Amino acid sequence: MSFFRQFACRLTNVSDPITYEWTIAPSTTPSDDIDGTVTVIDGDPGGLWVIAQTTNTPTPFRKIVVTADDGRFVIPDVPSDAAYQVWLRGYGIEDSDRYWARSEHVVDFEISLASTPQAAAQSFPANYWLSMLTLPDPSEFPGTGSNGLGNQMEYQGDWVDGVKDRCQLCHQMGHVFTRVFPEDANYASTRAGWDERIRLGEQMNNQMNNQMNAMGRQRSLDVFTDWTERINAGEVPPTPPRPSEHPEQNIVISQWTWVDPGVFVHDNISTDKRHPDLERYSYGRVFGVSQSHAKMPATNPENNQTQDLFMDNLARNGNAWNIHNPMLDEIGILWTTSSVRQNQNPNWCFDPDSPNDSVRRFPISESGRQLAFYDLNNQETQSIDTCYATHHLQFEEVGNGNRLWTSGDFYVIGWLDTEKYLELRANDDPNAARDSQGWCPVVLDHNGDGELGEYTGPFQPLDPTKDAQQYGFAYGIIPNPMDGSVWFTQPYPNRVPGQILRLDPETCLTEKYHPPYDGSGVPPENWGFSPRGIDIDDNGLLWTALSGSGHIASFDRSKCTVLNGPEATGHHCPEGWTLYPSPGPNFANAQTGGSADFHYYIWVDQDNVFGLGRNVPIANGTNSDSLLALVPDTGQIVTIRVPYPLGFYQRGLDGRIDDPDAGWKGRALWASNNTSVLKLIEDTGRGDIMKFQLRDHPLDE
Repeated sequence: MSFFRQFACRLTNVSDPITYEWTIAPSTTPSDDIDGTVTVIDGDPGGLWVIAQTTNTPTPFRKIVVTADDGRFVIPDVPSDAAYQVWLRGYGIEDSDRYWARSEHVVDFEISLASTPQAAAQSFPANYWLSMLTLPDPSEFPGTGSNGLGNQMEYQGDWVDGVKDRCQLCHQMGHVFTRVFPEDANYASTRAGWDERIRLGEQMNNQMNNQMNAMGRQRSLDVFTDWTERINAGEVPPTPPRPSEHPEQNIVISQWTWVDPGVFVHDNISTDKRHPDLERYSYGRVFGVSQSHAKMPATNPENNQTQDLFMDNLARNGNAWNIHNPMLDEIGILWTTSSVRQNQNPNWCFDPDSPNDSVRRFPISESGRQLAFYDLNNQETQSIDTCYATHHLQFEEVGNGNRLWTSGDFYVIGWLDTEKYLELRANDDPNAARDSQGWCPVVLDHNGDGELGEYTGPFQPLDPTKDAQQYGFAYGIIPNPMDGSVWFTQPYPNRVPGQILRLDPETCLTEKYHPPYDGSGVPPENWGFSPRGIDIDDNGLLWTALSGSGHIASFDRSKCTVLNGPEATGHHCPEGWTLYPSPGPNFANAQTGGSADFHYYIWVDQDNVFGLGRNVPIANGTNSDSLLALVPDTGQIVTIRVPYPLGFYQRGLDGRIDDPDAGWKGRALWASNNTSVLKLIEDTGRGDIMKFQLRDHPLDE
């Protein structure tokens, strides 16, 4: 039952025609709020989500809040010229009916607990369902092929990483579309259904099919078949905890639908990461990059409007595609990684007589993705040819603050001096790109002499008299504001345990550190593996999200007694690592600690944008519909859950301070639905940009 107070009429259920009679009795509700109370018969009304959504705005809009312990709620600042469907979702209940309301309305709900455990579990995050997998036992490893497991599966962690980091590269595992089959599916058996489902990968570069073969097709089919059959028989995962008191009950989520099915937004950006309170971007648009199109969706939260910004000259020439990661600078230019030509590099990238020092040090013959920018001031777009490949990018904060560092190459770490490039380009210098970029090969100081000298190749035996070149895809990247070094992750090809590396730009020498794993002297229950995203606090402490094992992890280099030389094997500094298991269940028979969650990236809130304090790392709970904020002083992990639509798959996030004097209303985190399979998003099949705010009290208006 649901009804409205303080009205001369009752507003109708959403399934009925909208029959408003606007004779409104006096109300204490502010003109742009919707508030009310939830009563749960024989149950607890606290920690439930109240969702208000509308299509009356230029861009479809939703706002979500959490009920206080006594069941009261306030949905603040909803556009007053729209009608909203208001409804409830929460752990322990089934979704309520949807009712119509406008701002100034007071909505009271009276509901019952869920009728069955299976009904209650439908809104559980994907990681809870995924935790029900019964993993191949540690005793079954290493895989030999003949035992049903792939011969690349040395440890159970390799198999877990395969499920998390490869199967989930595009979508959640444990989502309803992955854990069971559609009702009209007509498979000879559950096992046959799984085998056929995986073979759909043959239509998409064989990714799913190849991954299943790498993990061991027969044994993996055993695992997934057992999982689905147990779910079909009625087994459910453990119940997640509801949002508790401060701070989880104080979270306010706003959502704008900004892309249609078929558009793959990989990342979003709202401001200059180095200056989140920069006035240029205050209360302005939030931008995404479409990896499959030469365009960027841009949503204005002030007027609820979205437009597509096209990288016109690049798209027109057929050059721009594979746009991946955006970064705003302080003068209004949005820089992005983008393919701007075919892979073969121009001759100057490998000319032995080049005036570019980096070319002479390490010539490069090809690169798959380069750079581009969109100037918000004049809507100009420009491609920038780079010899090195790009993937993620970050601006330096000390020294040369205009130096843009990029990951994405297997052999080098590259940078672009953006100020120099813009100056040379303004003077029509044809060598602007050549003369404003540089790179360092990834080489360990294996002989410990502190100089980049002769080195062995990445596939050659080590020589104690020489340095050692490394090979691996550089993924996350971040400059250290304390000493100018640059840190990056290499999750490929050695995903387990993976590694983080430190580059000294002055010497072009690199250090390598594995998370604690086999060979580090740490017991398996304390192992961690597969760092992907990386960020840093303003004290120089590194943070990474271990996507495979399910940890948020810090690394303190000052605790290491060995930094370089032949003893620096990567496993030489387990004491530098601190691992925090992510919230939520782990697999029941997992050899390692951690959780069943998957973390695509991580972002450190250096400036207390969200309100939990300075230097709070926030990991993407990419398989748990959430952002996960770790408060380092207490070790508490705050779960910022998105209850609707299910399938909140994020790859990155950022934060902006619109007004430092406006309290919680002037600050927000921003993240978006970045799945490449938008049709799996609950109800909508579209992508949303989302704003997360932390008010002081769950009833703040």
